[in-house]
Amino acid sequence: MGMLRTLRSVVRLRRPEFNRTTRRLAVAANVDDLRAMAKRRLPGGVFDYIDGGAEDEVTLSRNVEVFRRAEFRPRVLRDMGTIRTSSTLLGRPLDLPFVIAPTGFTRIADPAGELAVVRAAGRAGVPFTLSTMGTRSIEECAEVAGDDSRLWFQVYTWRDRDRVKGLVERAATAGFEALVLTVDTAVLGRRERDVRRGFTLPPEIGPDTFIDGMRHPGWTWRFLRSEPIRFSSAEGTGAGDGSDAVSLAEYMVRQFDPGLSWRDVEWLQSIWDGPIILKGIQTVADARLAADSGVSAIALSNHGGRQLDGAPTPFELVPDVVEAVGHRIEVICDGGIRRGGDIVKACALGAAAVMTGRPHLYALGAAGERGVDHMLDLMRSGMERTMALVGSATVDDLDPELVRLGG
Repeated sequence: MGMLRTLRSVVRLRRPEFNRTTRRLAVAANVDDLRAMAKRRLPGGVFDYIDGGAEDEVTLSRNVEVFRRAEFRPRVLRDMGTIRTSSTLLGRPLDLPFVIAPTGFTRIADPAGELAVVRAAGRAGVPFTLSTMGTRSIEECAEVAGDDSRLWFQVYTWRDRDRVKGLVERAATAGFEALVLTVDTAVLGRRERDVRRGFTLPPEIGPDTFIDGMRHPGWTWRFLRSEPIRFSSAEGTGAGDGSDAVSLAEYMVRQFDPGLSWRDVEWLQSIWDGPIILKGIQTVADARLAADSGVSAIALSNHGGRQLDGAPTPFELVPDVVEAVGHRIEVICDGGIRRGGDIVKACALGAAAVMTGRPHLYALGAAGERGVDHMLDLMRSGMERTMALVGSATVDDLDPELVRLGG
């Protein structure tokens, strides 16, 4: 306790006397700037958990690089007086073809966590996906959502099927629109940055993190003043109260089911009446099986490069998958999105929308809820500008002739 009192005293002395958020965001020109801001503001272990990937992080870097290598083939003299980024997804209007991906332990970036992201997503008119590993409950997210907000719930099919069924029933009661079944986590990938840091979830302030906490007083002050970070879906399961890092880690290892199969998709369909999206499809063959299974959509995803290092990049999969099943189900491209131009590239190749997670975590770590608003504004304005420059006034005007994949 003496150490915590000392740390609180140091934080009080160094706490900013006025809010610099607006000034910081004014010079954040893109997601990379938000990432740099988050890196400065967050403790090293927290930032690396958000930023890192599996093993050598080859897939993590390739997810972003393939978008940068793709080349536009713009058309001109096409009357770009009015640009519309609106489209539809799962049969409902969408202001921007963008989905907030599920991310676990969001409150390590900012105390408001998922609630801040829900509110920002609602203002931007895009769906928000709550992770099973979320630090705010299904009900808390529903309570702060606006009337037009679109809430999705991401499901891991754990060994405890009764627990999963209970979560699904709660999502239905709370008015969630769709389920996102993550299918690429039969086992957890090895995230070596976390291993080197000895990072635990939730993070702990102790002797090993004392100095890092002093270097990031703003985050540490907020962390110490906030209610404990809890793993909401684990509450009442015997994993403590969801806030204990050791019991939680053991619970997660016990619960992830390596026996996950297409039978589990059928089981989920039997307990849920709404749309189901399969997240983690990485081949045309599995995309066809997904279409045959009757799900509403698939998200081409390698888990942001956090599972299998060396996995295919979702963006490069889009043309072949859309050709194979795009007439039967909607295809979402998940991972590597950093600019509005990336949304244009994915949609031009046939994706119904994109999904991404790190950008909103960078934004949350950089400037809280206003940071997420800023990130979504960057995505929208970047998409509008790119559409005007490639000669496509609407999302429906985007077509594969506008993009050449890099070598």
